[in-house]
Amino acid sequence: MDNSGKEKEATALMAEAEKKLKSSQSFFGALFGGSSKQEEACDMYVRAANMFKMAKNWCAAGNAFSQAARLHLQMQSKHDAATNFIDAGNAFKKADPQEAINCLNRAIEIYTDMGRFTIAAKHHMSIAEIYETEMVDIDKAIAHYEQAADYYKGEESTSSANKCLLKVATYAAQLEQYHKAIEIYEQVGTHAMDSTLLKYSAKDHFFKAALCHFCVDMLNAKLAVQKYEEMFPAFSDSRECKLLKKLLNAYEEQNVDAYTDSVKEFDTISRLDQWLTTMLLRIKKTIQEDEYDLR
Repeated sequence: MDNSGKEKEATALMAEAEKKLKSSQSFFGALFGGSSKQEEACDMYVRAANMFKMAKNWCAAGNAFSQAARLHLQMQSKHDAATNFIDAGNAFKKADPQEAINCLNRAIEIYTDMGRFTIAAKHHMSIAEIYETEMVDIDKAIAHYEQAADYYKGEESTSSANKCLLKVATYAAQLEQYHKAIEIYEQVGTHAMDSTLLKYSAKDHFFKAALCHFCVDMLNAKLAVQKYEEMFPAFSDSRECKLLKKLLNAYEEQNVDAYTDSVKEFDTISRLDQWLTTMLLRIKKTIQEDEYDLR
């Protein structure tokens, strides 16, 4: 289907909207229904934006939605302005990630001003995802996940807050900020073990916390495993806990082969993801280094 017609139509609508705006700003225009002309211009911008979307001209669609948003702000229609900024952000996501972030940030400012913190948190997560995938700026992604978690906590949405915090922990550990990751995994694990629905996931959080401890210090990891077993007796019977104990023994004996075999055995039943593989390799490296130092 030829979308060039849609694009021409959208461009004509944009020009018409500009004309309406100019006439609403003139002395007579303001006297005779200036605000209704602004509303009409807003509608035209939104219609043009949707036509640009159909033509897959994402930047033009984003710009048109942004125009509508700014006009809504002038007319004190905050909710409509925020909605248009979100639409603009979603269009820009496909063509200009930085501009998408700018638009989403504008919407967040409006939502927080209106006390709509749950919606603001959702869009902080969207920004974090853009930083993760498009911009590959992990520090900024972490900052936005943390902000989202704060807003969710304030609104008593603990499970949504924890979802964001687990993202923070994943990246913090990758950046070797182990203490930050441990704190989050322990906090989320403790919350999970007290919930009938989430109880099963507690062992995963404690497993990850123990691995982070292990990356810092073997003795810390040993004490942490004991602590988690006392806090959550079901952890003792888990495959994760048994693996940790085998790894600790292999570490104490400086036995790289035993370490590798334990990991392989675990992996045949529960596939290790990229994060777990990275952490386990980091620990293995310290055994090999210690072994080398002893020679």
